[in-house]
Amino acid sequence: MTHPDQTLANLFLEPESETLKRYEALRARFVDGKPWKEIGQQFDLNPKSLRNLASKVRKLGPLCLFESPGSQQRSKRDQRILELRTQENLSNVEISERLKEEGMTKTGPTTIGVVLKNAGIPKLPRRVARARPKVIQAPEADVRQFQPTSGRWTTKFGGLFLFAADLEKSGLHRLLDSWPGSCKLPAPVLIRSLLALKLWGVGRPYHVMPHILDEGSALFAGLNVMPKKSTLTEFSTRIDAPMLHSVMDVWHGVAQGLLPAEGDSFDLDFHTIPYHGDEALMEKHFVSKRSRRQRGILALVAREASQRMLIYGNATTTKATQNDAVLEFVEVWEQRTGHPPQELVFDSRFTTYANLAKLNARNIYFLTLRRRAPSIVQKLNERPAGEWKKIQLKNIARKYARPQILEELVTISNYPHPLRQIAIKGLGHEKPTLLITNRIEEKPADLIDRYARRMLVENAIEDAINLFHMDALSSTVPLRIDLDLQLTLIASTLYQVLAKRLGPPYLTAKGQTLFTKFINAPATIITEKDHIIVRLTRRSNNTILRAAGYVGDQGPISWMHDRNLILEYV
Repeated sequence: MTHPDQTLANLFLEPESETLKRYEALRARFVDGKPWKEIGQQFDLNPKSLRNLASKVRKLGPLCLFESPGSQQRSKRDQRILELRTQENLSNVEISERLKEEGMTKTGPTTIGVVLKNAGIPKLPRRVARARPKVIQAPEADVRQFQPTSGRWTTKFGGLFLFAADLEKSGLHRLLDSWPGSCKLPAPVLIRSLLALKLWGVGRPYHVMPHILDEGSALFAGLNVMPKKSTLTEFSTRIDAPMLHSVMDVWHGVAQGLLPAEGDSFDLDFHTIPYHGDEALMEKHFVSKRSRRQRGILALVAREASQRMLIYGNATTTKATQNDAVLEFVEVWEQRTGHPPQELVFDSRFTTYANLAKLNARNIYFLTLRRRAPSIVQKLNERPAGEWKKIQLKNIARKYARPQILEELVTISNYPHPLRQIAIKGLGHEKPTLLITNRIEEKPADLIDRYARRMLVENAIEDAINLFHMDALSSTVPLRIDLDLQLTLIASTLYQVLAKRLGPPYLTAKGQTLFTKFINAPATIITEKDHIIVRLTRRSNNTILRAAGYVGDQGPISWMHDRNLILEYV
């Protein structure tokens, strides 16, 4: 016999609610005696979960089936709120902080007030200042208070001290004497504080506070405690472009001393640092990882090819100056070294053909891609198969190691001379890749291999973005992006120096890999009258650090009162 209201009957015969499913499943077990496996198939539930639920019902009764998942947690929280008010007479704010310390669900003062009101507990009378609990203030950062007396403590920032000797050798602190600062916080101290956070991958300044009381990071910076986020932000606003340019020009020579370049070839690329605010004047640029255009700052980044080191960054590029950014890099490099770069490798649409002609007039080799216009692709497809020849590539996946190429000299508008064009098929693309260059006598396989290595610059930039947080312009207290970009270049150099000292296979390792294996290591700090011992915890990679020379006396560190830094391992 069919029930007159079949719709309501189906709510029980074919339940959709998770709560009703569990109820009917247990009813089928306890009343009808069905096996767990059959019940699980009928209601699409896990039999093991149903057995656990049955145990819960036996313990708490059937009403627990209709409780929301967080009800028990809320009841414990509410009970704890009542205890803290009635027994310890704490305010709503104090109760919220206590619940957070005890690991309960985050509960704000407003919610606590509602719980207390529903329980009939009146508000606390207004307390005078003397009756309020004293708030412990963090000590103020002051280099004059930095007196590392003899002692022993632990820090999570032990791996930072692997960079201390190279940073001392670079003399960066001496380059910043003319920068704005104060007696309490000179510019070198503030830059070391920012650099410590950058090397550790802490991100933007609003992440500083969880680490402000760690004595290890403060010791690395040469301070009693790390500066607060507002101090770091205010300092960045006082650094203008001429200051940055003068220091980075000198830093180039410093970097060459730390990591001598083997060649004079550079990979160039643009990167859009997204901006998530409401600044109307901010231009829209293409963001490759999101495949869309959005507001952001366009930064030109250059990498030295042989050492894979980021050596130049410019965060002042606009749409109007984008095409001429390569010429600006050439001028800067000639001022730094006395001669223009020998070779530049970049992507298509990086600059104009007219600017390629200017590079050629200055005897600068370039290697780039040509835009694949439909008419060009059609003409290439019509060329006889006999004109294409196979070549063997070395540093590329075996699947694409034997592509077909077609070489010819082509004439391009706004470029006064014929250009060498190499069309390549068999690299995994539907259309041929068009490589153009003013290198006439170089072997095609070498040119293709060189451009393939250029693609790694995108990986290097991505590594810097992920580890050094170049993409975090949405911070509530941001740094000036040009200062942040230059700090990224300095941090990248120090990481590459570390990789070179470690040797293969870490020469090509990503920064995040180096951080995980070597830098992210706690340590015990032992300070004595004439030396500071950093005793890193026992790890499997410590043998590699020892072999690379990161053991024993690393020499005096000037900002640590010229005490010798000694690295040890448990």
